[in-house]
Amino acid sequence: MLTATQKTLVQESFATIAPIADDAAALFYRRLFEIDPPLQRMFRGDMAEQRRKLMQMLTAAVKGLDRIDQLVPVVQDLGRRHGTYGVEDRHYDTVGAALLWTLEKGLGDAFTPDTKEAWATVYGILAGTMKEAAREALAAV
Repeated sequence: MLTATQKTLVQESFATIAPIADDAAALFYRRLFEIDPPLQRMFRGDMAEQRRKLMQMLTAAVKGLDRIDQLVPVVQDLGRRHGTYGVEDRHYDTVGAALLWTLEKGLGDAFTPDTKEAWATVYGILAGTMKEAAREALAAV
């Protein structure tokens, strides 16, 4: 369960990252591919476009924390699409690790233990929602 304090920590820390969005996204993908090199094969398109999509999705998710009822269907749709791309449950753990690492690098001392926990909680909720939607979509096929 996400607390009001955690929501604020995520939103305020993301506002710090937003001005360096492309650099942060590039750092994220570099780290993701270091952790799990075979994942790079899933990204055949323009990486500049992929970085932009990542940051758009994160922006929408962070802003959407104020309107969870509207955010959930969007995240479910994203999960269903990712399921068709071959994304497996274990990939969500790798993405989460790369995200937290990127935030730590981007925020420096501002990435406090409480901020890390808040981001881990938000990511856990989003990833869980996406995985459940992907499983339901696959089961319906």
